Amino acid sequence: MYSSTFTFATRQFDDEFHRLDAAIAEAAKSIDGYLGEESWENTATGLVSNVYYWESLEALQELMSHPAHIQAKALYSKWLNGYQVVIAQVLRSYGDGKLAHPLTSYNAGG
Repeated sequence: MYSSTFTFATRQFDDEFHRLDAAIAEAAKSIDGYLGEESWENTATGLVSNVYYWESLEALQELMSHPAHIQAKALYSKWLNGYQVVIAQVLRSYGDGKLAHPLTSYNAGG
């Protein structure tokens, strides 16, 4: 299992950004191996973080090669004031079952 975390500082979003963002989200959800996502915003710093969860690197790479993702990456400087991507292997996921989370069905090892 893998996660891809996209953290970014925002500028002004426009209609083109929202169209591409929706297309990328739809593409991700249609990929076999997509497990879910969550987003966080730090209002003190203005940073936003989107975390996607994947069964395999191949599933993640399918999103990376999607035309909407490639287009958004080429135009990122219009909407973002910097970004960082972290790809990580998920070794464990567990909890008490009281929170809805994309990996709830994978809770093991805790």
